[in-house]
Amino acid sequence: MYDLETCRQFYQGRRVLVTGHTGFKGSWLCRILALAGARVTGYALEAPTDPSLANLVSLGDFIDSRTGDVRDLEHLKQIFGQVQPEIVFHLAAQPIVRDSYRDPVYTYETNVMGTVHVLECVRLFPCVRSMLNVTTDKVYENREWEYGYRECDPLDGYDPYSNSKSCSELVTHSYQKSFFQDGRCAISTARAGNVIGGGDFANDRIIPDCVRAMEKEQEIVVRNPYSTRPFQHVLEPLFAYLQIAQRQYEDKTYQGCYNIGPDECDCVTTGELVTLFCELWGGTAHWVNRHDGGPHEANFLKLDCSKVKHTFGWHPRWHIREALGETVAWSKAYLDGENVLEVMDRQIRAY
Repeated sequence: MYDLETCRQFYQGRRVLVTGHTGFKGSWLCRILALAGARVTGYALEAPTDPSLANLVSLGDFIDSRTGDVRDLEHLKQIFGQVQPEIVFHLAAQPIVRDSYRDPVYTYETNVMGTVHVLECVRLFPCVRSMLNVTTDKVYENREWEYGYRECDPLDGYDPYSNSKSCSELVTHSYQKSFFQDGRCAISTARAGNVIGGGDFANDRIIPDCVRAMEKEQEIVVRNPYSTRPFQHVLEPLFAYLQIAQRQYEDKTYQGCYNIGPDECDCVTTGELVTLFCELWGGTAHWVNRHDGGPHEANFLKLDCSKVKHTFGWHPRWHIREALGETVAWSKAYLDGENVLEVMDRQIRAY
């Protein structure tokens, strides 16, 4: 089982660079790496939300936190030169579908050229031995199929966010084939499903919307309760990322692209997810269906994760009730003014 102790055996003392470290997933990843004894440098813009998980846990107290934009190649080169990372996790992105409709140019600049810049730095600095580009389950050409999408299915993406992440995948594959055939650095992409967990304060995401409604003692408004998504706790993909980066560092034949998502039984509709959230939260929590006729988003989306399971023996550990239960516990602790870093550490160790 790949857990924190197993992670420590490899990552302790290693130089690791995480782009997008001030985001939700980036903050959790940096904390795991810090607990594992890695020498972590984060490179990102200021935290994208207020409040933010990065600020709540004082991320800069336990990693080397650098402020920068992946669109700025020259600055990124400086950081690589100073840090000399052995392993790179590329998480920096504009991650919100609706925001991509509002500002498509920024979305493409960040998600496509940002990836080009990170890969260019990996090419220029031979210290890097393993690089993982974190994309999304939305990179596939979505045909509303019943079966889960496989890594060999066509990439596309309807909206600017999804399409820009598909482009990021293609850029990564091109760089890998063009510049890293000598085996100096292994490069993979990871396509994770929808993540939930404590500390996500993003706009236009269902669980943060639920928590905000509870904080204000309001009903939860759900704009599309019938869409099916591969919801999973944030720790599920993060430990998979860590395992992929380690294994390909040790053996370049493990590089490739990997889906990371829940089992079939845990792919639920948004309405089912919010119903379970209300049950776990208790009190007067309830939701209402108010479809707002917003921009196009995929209605049905599942992943086939056979490859990562077969290759690494990885499998989801928390079913949707457990994942949501941990999310509710963290969120209640936050609203009650408790030390959320302690809650975060407990959940990492429990996982």
